[in-house]
Amino acid sequence: MQDYLLRATALNGKVRAFAILTKQLVEELRSRHQTTPTATAALGRTASAAAMMGAMLKGDERLTVQVKGGGPIGQIVVDADARGEVRGYVGNPDVDLPLNAVGKLDVAGAVGTDGFLYVTKDLGLKEPYSGSIPIISGELAEDFTYYFAKSEQTPSAVALGVLVDVDYTVKTAGGFIVQLLPGLTDKEISEIEQQLSQIPPITTLLERGEDLESILKTLLPDVQILERREDVRFQCKCSRDRVERTMISLGRAELESLLEEEGRAELVCHFCNEKYQFTGDDLRELIQQL
Repeated sequence: MQDYLLRATALNGKVRAFAILTKQLVEELRSRHQTTPTATAALGRTASAAAMMGAMLKGDERLTVQVKGGGPIGQIVVDADARGEVRGYVGNPDVDLPLNAVGKLDVAGAVGTDGFLYVTKDLGLKEPYSGSIPIISGELAEDFTYYFAKSEQTPSAVALGVLVDVDYTVKTAGGFIVQLLPGLTDKEISEIEQQLSQIPPITTLLERGEDLESILKTLLPDVQILERREDVRFQCKCSRDRVERTMISLGRAELESLLEEEGRAELVCHFCNEKYQFTGDDLRELIQQL
């Protein structure tokens, strides 16, 4: 099934919800960065959350999520925008830990809990919006829940999951965000909390074939689907032209030194692992532009 995202509402607009299937997106990230299962799960959970947060934006707005928990995975960085375009990477794609106490991939052990989760939004204003929270779990869903409560003052429930197959490919991935808006009664909040406490893990639901519509219906019986988007995908912003401009920004002395000492250059994009090769002639052409 193709990746897609749902935007929904319930209880007369007093609840808003997002749900996403990201199997293809997370597999693309895994394939490009050759991540271990634990790194795949950490990067995939972050990418799923960022993609849903991107769907909360408009037009050319975009955001960057950084997770720096002090663990062996290093930092996790994911960009997402309002058009469904997502890219990301982890500092150490080779991190490999034993399963945790309940027999699951030890995402928290890889991420760590000695650091912060940062969200930076480019909303087209003079200064970007930035918010951050201390990492409280390292499992990431709980950390995004805490972020919404503390940085955006919106009580939310976040579920994220990545199921990795025996051959290390992504079997399924996705998540949901349920946000409680002003006007809810204590009884309504209690009913939603009860449904959230009883629902199985998101990967369990997706693996047994449930679609996002039925998952949201289980959580919010009166849910109304406002939008179904099938434009969620991996998309990097890098290009040969952008890389050339980066090279030129190094300055004449640096480029001449590179030409003399190496005779060539190679730049690799963090986000997509694309390699850009520059021969000696390429470097001379760049120097002539300075």
